Amino acid sequence: MADKGKNSRSSFSPPPGEEDMASFPEEQGEADEKPAEGAQADDSSVQESKTSLPKESPTAEEQEEEVEQEESDTENIEGDLEGQDNNEVPLEAQKRPEKIEKKISETFFYDYEDMYSRPFVTEDSGIPINLLTLKHSFGYDCTKNVNLLVMDSQTLMYIAGNQVVLLDLKTKSQRYLRSSSGGGIGFITAHPTKQYFAVGEKGKKPDLIIYDYPSLRPYRILRGGTETAYVFGDFNNAGTLLASVGSTPDYTLTIWDWKQEKIVLRSKAFSQDVFKVTFSADNEEQLTTSGAGHIRFWKMALTVTGLKLQGDLGRFGNTAVTDIVGYVELPDGKVISGTEWGNFLLWEGGLIKVELCRAGHKPCHSGPVSQVVLDEGELVTVGKDGFIRVWNLETVDAADSVDDTGLLEVEPMNELHVGRNVSLNFMSKIHDCGQPVWYAQDSNGAIWKLDLTFSNMTRDPERLCTFHSGRIEAMSVSPTTYLLATTALDRSVRIYDFISNSQVSGIKFKQGGTALTWAPRAVNPKGGLIAVGFEDGVVRIIEVYDPKGLPVPVGHTNTEINLKQAFKPHAAAVTALAYEQNGDVLATGSKDKTVFFFAVEDKYEPIGFIRVPGPVQALQWSPPSHVKSTLLILCENGFALQVPAPVPEEQDTASTYQIKNLPTQYFHFYSIKSRIKLEEEIARREKKKQEKEKAKLEWIKQQQEMGKEIENEEPEEEPEEEPLPPLYIPEEPSPILCGFYSAAGKFWLSLGGYDSGFLYHCEFSSNDDQEDPENRQDEPFEVIPLEDTDKNPIHQISFSTSGLLMFCGMRNGALRVYPLRDKELSVDTLKEYWSLNVHDNDYGQIQGICSSYDDRFLITCGGDGNIFTFNILSPEDVHEELKARIPSPRSGLEKENAAEDIEDPSAYTIEEVKQKKDHERIMKEAEEKKRKKREELVALRQEFLFLLQKNQELPKHMQLHREQFEMDCRIFEELDRQTAQRIQLVQKELAWGHEKHLIGLQKLRNQFRDSLEFDTVVVHAIQSNHQISTYRLLTMSEKYYQDKECPSWKKTVLQQLSVAEKAEVGRETSHMQRDAGILEGEAEKLKTSEVRKPTTRYIESKHEQIRRIVEKSDKMKAKIMERKAEWDELYKSKPSDDYENPKDAEEIREAQENMGCYNLKTAANYRVPEHEHPNTEKKVMQLTSLEVLIHKKKANMNREIMSLRDLKVSIIGEIKCLVQELETIQAALELSERLPLPLVPQLHPDEVPEKKFEYDRDVLLKFKEEQEAKAKLQEELEGSPSSHAFRNVVLRAPSMKEIDPRAQAAGVCPEKAASSVVTEQREAFEIEKAEPTEMELEILKREKIKNLYLQETLIKKINALVINFDAELRFLRHKKLKLDVQMKSADLRYITLYEELLILKDLEKHENLLQERVNTLIGEQKAMQEKLNICLAQMEERKCEVVKLQECEKALYATFQASLGENNEFAHFLTKVLKKKIKLPENEDVGREADEEDENEEENDEESSLGTDEENSGSEEEVFDDSVCPENCNEALYQNTLQLQQKRLDIKRALTEEKKVVTKLGKKYNTLAKKAKLLETSLGTAKSDLETFQWELQQKLNELYVVVPLKLHQVEYLVNGEMPSDFSQALVFTNQSLEYLQKRIVDLHKEKKMQREIYKKAQEQHKQLIRDKKEMEIKIRRLEDKCNHLMMKKFGRLVDFEAVQAHSANIRVAELEVQIMEKEHVHSQELSEWEGRILDLQQQLMELTKENTSKLQQLNRFCHEKQLLETKLDSLQNALGMKSPSVTT
Repeated sequence: MADKGKNSRSSFSPPPGEEDMASFPEEQGEADEKPAEGAQADDSSVQESKTSLPKESPTAEEQEEEVEQEESDTENIEGDLEGQDNNEVPLEAQKRPEKIEKKISETFFYDYEDMYSRPFVTEDSGIPINLLTLKHSFGYDCTKNVNLLVMDSQTLMYIAGNQVVLLDLKTKSQRYLRSSSGGGIGFITAHPTKQYFAVGEKGKKPDLIIYDYPSLRPYRILRGGTETAYVFGDFNNAGTLLASVGSTPDYTLTIWDWKQEKIVLRSKAFSQDVFKVTFSADNEEQLTTSGAGHIRFWKMALTVTGLKLQGDLGRFGNTAVTDIVGYVELPDGKVISGTEWGNFLLWEGGLIKVELCRAGHKPCHSGPVSQVVLDEGELVTVGKDGFIRVWNLETVDAADSVDDTGLLEVEPMNELHVGRNVSLNFMSKIHDCGQPVWYAQDSNGAIWKLDLTFSNMTRDPERLCTFHSGRIEAMSVSPTTYLLATTALDRSVRIYDFISNSQVSGIKFKQGGTALTWAPRAVNPKGGLIAVGFEDGVVRIIEVYDPKGLPVPVGHTNTEINLKQAFKPHAAAVTALAYEQNGDVLATGSKDKTVFFFAVEDKYEPIGFIRVPGPVQALQWSPPSHVKSTLLILCENGFALQVPAPVPEEQDTASTYQIKNLPTQYFHFYSIKSRIKLEEEIARREKKKQEKEKAKLEWIKQQQEMGKEIENEEPEEEPEEEPLPPLYIPEEPSPILCGFYSAAGKFWLSLGGYDSGFLYHCEFSSNDDQEDPENRQDEPFEVIPLEDTDKNPIHQISFSTSGLLMFCGMRNGALRVYPLRDKELSVDTLKEYWSLNVHDNDYGQIQGICSSYDDRFLITCGGDGNIFTFNILSPEDVHEELKARIPSPRSGLEKENAAEDIEDPSAYTIEEVKQKKDHERIMKEAEEKKRKKREELVALRQEFLFLLQKNQELPKHMQLHREQFEMDCRIFEELDRQTAQRIQLVQKELAWGHEKHLIGLQKLRNQFRDSLEFDTVVVHAIQSNHQISTYRLLTMSEKYYQDKECPSWKKTVLQQLSVAEKAEVGRETSHMQRDAGILEGEAEKLKTSEVRKPTTRYIESKHEQIRRIVEKSDKMKAKIMERKAEWDELYKSKPSDDYENPKDAEEIREAQENMGCYNLKTAANYRVPEHEHPNTEKKVMQLTSLEVLIHKKKANMNREIMSLRDLKVSIIGEIKCLVQELETIQAALELSERLPLPLVPQLHPDEVPEKKFEYDRDVLLKFKEEQEAKAKLQEELEGSPSSHAFRNVVLRAPSMKEIDPRAQAAGVCPEKAASSVVTEQREAFEIEKAEPTEMELEILKREKIKNLYLQETLIKKINALVINFDAELRFLRHKKLKLDVQMKSADLRYITLYEELLILKDLEKHENLLQERVNTLIGEQKAMQEKLNICLAQMEERKCEVVKLQECEKALYATFQASLGENNEFAHFLTKVLKKKIKLPENEDVGREADEEDENEEENDEESSLGTDEENSGSEEEVFDDSVCPENCNEALYQNTLQLQQKRLDIKRALTEEKKVVTKLGKKYNTLAKKAKLLETSLGTAKSDLETFQWELQQKLNELYVVVPLKLHQVEYLVNGEMPSDFSQALVFTNQSLEYLQKRIVDLHKEKKMQREIYKKAQEQHKQLIRDKKEMEIKIRRLEDKCNHLMMKKFGRLVDFEAVQAHSANIRVAELEVQIMEKEHVHSQELSEWEGRILDLQQQLMELTKENTSKLQQLNRFCHEKQLLETKLDSLQNALGMKSPSVTT
């Protein structure tokens, strides 16, 4: 690095020959550097003052609203550098009128040594700055977007944490550029010329640095482009501008003039993650950004306020929203982008034009599209599926949607599959020796070299480098040499030599690695063993060796890494591995909350496992300094445990590997951070208070020294302190990240979450009781705070071999080193440290950190996939002689077979295997016991059978009965009961299956049987081989019949229902109205009867009189209106000049429709008639009708065939009866006289197919036997005994004899015949007993003749039945053959209709769209016509208003002239007063100006008589005063003139307003007319498109083949008397159509002659009508003159009789008089009512007064009586008082 620094410093001086360009040669460096810094400072100040980023809306809907031409608030910063340093500008420059913009020199460079971030070292610590120096980078952040640049044919550039690595492909050496901020690097991008490259950094207000290549000198530094990190950048094609985009929270898009370090434009790109920004290659004023769920299209537009960035957000529409990573701008401005599902989106104008996919709607890539490139006129796409495909650019550019799916299928021209398990992220192109070479970034951990020429000489993909993919999970260093082992979730284990900076070897497994440790020397002195834990719980022991000199072992796939042993101790991922110090025990920890111990031998043997309270985070054995060997177990959920090393001999592993008696000490971490913070706050406040008191005492002392007296001031009131924060304990325990032993029973912990920021010293309690560990709350006894670790805790801690250095890996990827002086941790020890940001600051937390066995090197690995090696306090050249020694192979390795690996992730763990074996052992013992019991039972059964046999051999009287063998009958009863219970249990167990099979059977019937209307039934002839079969018909669904039949009757029923409902409602309404009318009439009668008086009768007579007048007037008006309506109707019926008779038009239309236009449907001028337009609905109806017709025909035929079968059944029954009768007859005949018996016909199985579904017990038993035979055969084939017996349950069903009605019918006759035979035989037997007489012989002879006749007759009858049946069958068969021909034709027709339906369905959507457009345009045209009519009506109305106002103005002038009289001397003055011009408001002036011409014309017409006076008075207007009436002028006339003036002005104002409205309406009408014309044009176009589409549809229908079977005599298309071989020019007509065409020729000739005669008659009639019209006009004029003459003679003037008749009576006055009379009458009635009520109330008052008076009189009497009683009482008391003294004495 020192050499590189020297080279870089020496190269920063200006090149020779350019020193003379500087104005101050001695200060060239300062002059160049200061303006740049000042410029940047000024730029940043301008940005802060001018920039106002747009506020992004928080909701997705508002984001969508931004799409419509959003103008972001951007800034255009140009030439603000001149005002940066006015003090230093020379005086001459200040006097110049124009300011000169200072520019940064082209030769200016920054100094890299002053820029790059260096390690942080605590001040005055004495720690050397070069404590660690970067040696090599092994990893590669392959998952980072666009992390590969090709600078030349031998140099690759990529980001590794805080470094940019330049890899030389030839020498494999690396050069590094550190970030300037130490916060990480966001992106790198190269200049189009490859002369420069840009590095966008991360951190607080990061820089964007432009480096020169290949010198790597910093050329420009761009500041202020984002807040926290740059994400992507891109140079324009010319290389003059640079676009960058930032990450959260600002997502700023910035466009730089990078050579001058200026911001040209800036805007907020989006409110979510932005992945990419690029300039358009063909239009540098256009940019595109893409990211999470969006793509945005930007333009640099020059507006009035300057250059602006305008961004349009792409609308996805019906397409699913997707993250967009790869896209490219096409030359014509379109953009093609990838999707997450692998298709392409073609964007045009911010909308998706089409989505591209492959044939069969397959995606273009099987996964996300990561890059899209335009290369030499071809479109190249890169996918995560490992494919690179080349597409035709013209096809993609011209792509357009063809249907509603929005998809278009395209196929690639070429494709390259890079390899299996390849996920391409990005690729870059370079020309090497004139040939294009591509370098590709593989997300699965590789860099590829590709040849995309796609020729015969194309080279295969070459993998240049391989790395870990993603986060590195674990790392370990060899204890004996300079080897390093790593593993990751990419399922690989890799070995590196960090002396030679190379990867030694690697091996891949089925699952990802999660833990790794190198076995210590005590286990393997050579240092070749590695233990690796995997995510499926497997631990593999692998050995590394040097294969030189060894043959390749059998089964070994890698000659440098050998799998020695594999075992699975855990069910979840292994997280920690640790060897005991002496190497006897290996401990493994897992997320399944277990720790497993293994005895380390040649083969690792399990000792046992323990369960822990949480997922294991780390394991550490106690160091050798400790007396006892103990294991420290750290769990993620805050638990720490300590257990001693288990002794293998003491463990009982017979039934389980779980160790239950292992002494365990627990520590459950209890958070004390809140308490520490609280104590610090209290101490801070106390210190602040003491400082305040101290300052006060010092001030008093100073005052006293100055001799000033200090008054005893009252103490100031102390301000109220804020309350102390409460103690906080996190609900979820903070996770333990790492820890280590400090002493026996003591350990240090580093925690994450809330408790980060400290190292906690903890101790296991010595008096652990048996309490639940979950309830423990253990606190550390010592705490060491660590600087800057509150949000950045320590993830990994490691010590050097000497123990003098503590290495810490931080969450943000930084590396810390703490020097330990006394090997003990303390607050003072951990104050001083060395720190360097190494890995990525966002996701590069350090996963592993360790030093080499000799403390010369330090290695770190992180979550960003990077591995760095550092030199520890030693320069690089010292290690040149060092070399990594690969262990030699152990003896006998080549003879060993490959170890068995565990590849199944669901394989059993060691404990599960143990439990399974134990379970199998128990089951085996149980089976053995069962076997012995069965043998005993068999022996007892044999003995019992032997006893039974002996009993049978005894004599009868000595034999024991079977019951006597029963020792206890209750045993059999119990057995029977148990058997019954078992049967019930079995029935219950089988109930579900029984029900299931019944339902299954029912479903099968529903599916295959019930849907059949007719099955195939074959009816055979009896004597011949003829047969006839029915059609197999499915039941027609109801919808067919509903579609065909239901609408008619449904409509009828619905109409009847609606009519009935309406009638019902009408009846109810009429009833209600009638009832209401009756009630009202009764009420009216009551009222009239009560109040009917003479006055009311007079009012009624007046009403009657008015009613008669009104009726008379109405009759007159009606008569007038009727006459007027007749005239209007007459004028309306008057035909116009271009009038066409509707009858003639209808006849013409009918002729056009039926004239028989036989244009071929294939003709170009053929147009489908409106009523024949095919559509899906019509075609479905045709198909339905045809299907129903076919079904009916076949069903009718099936019914006839079934009738024939029934006939055969009846014939068979009858023949059976006849044969039985014949047998009876032949029994009486001799053998020689007997004729052969006819055979009884039998029904064939296919004649009664329904019997297949009938079964009885015999059928079921036979089926059972077949199933058992099949099961037995299957068991014999499989070699396993049957474990299930067929259940002996047979469903009872009626036998075939019981269910055959025809058999029953046929069995009636044989019974009768049998009885007759029996009687006859009995009679014959009786006859044989005696000698027959002559009479009897005669009778026998007659009987014989009779029997012979009957025999012959019956045989003839049987033969006749058979012959007739066969004849019927042949006739029906012939009929069916004809029907078969028809059905075949119908099937062909059905196929044709179905093909037409498919075509119509395919094109239905397009036709509907066109038809909908036509309908929409027709609707819009109608609406527009209505608007035109409304506007026209409004114009006419306004014009009428204008005419009325003009008439009012004329009337006003006439009134004025009349008021002046003749020869008025003030006429001129008053005229001027009347016509004085008063300024109207502005809107009126505008309206007046708009209609100036019309107004002038009207004024000329209206005021011609006053115009000259106005002109003459024009010169006197200046002195004219109309506010004072002149002398001798009539005051009333003057006031009247003023009033008329005001009226004139009002009329004028109203007239102006009306004209203005008329003008607006006219403009509106013109606008609407233009729109109507456009609509008419659009409608014509739409109709034309629809007709064209229908013609194309007809052509597609014409392409279908239609089968027309013809006979030879039907072919009349002959060539030279013979049938041609090609019938493509032939037409097919029906006979009727051909005859009609021939007849139509004759009819047309006749019709033509007839039309000529009609035309001649019409011409003559027309001439006669013209003559009649002239005569009628003369007659009308004569009658009008006569009428006018009579009117003048009688009235002296012309009178309007209609107006006279209409106003003959003043009805309103009469009505008002009647209303007055009614009101007076009502008031008089109300007055009389009130008077009556007053009289009633007075009467009541009188009665109440009388009653009150009587009550008062009664009260008076009571009072008088009371007084008398009181007097008597007093006298009695006085009398008693007089007596009492005498008694006492």
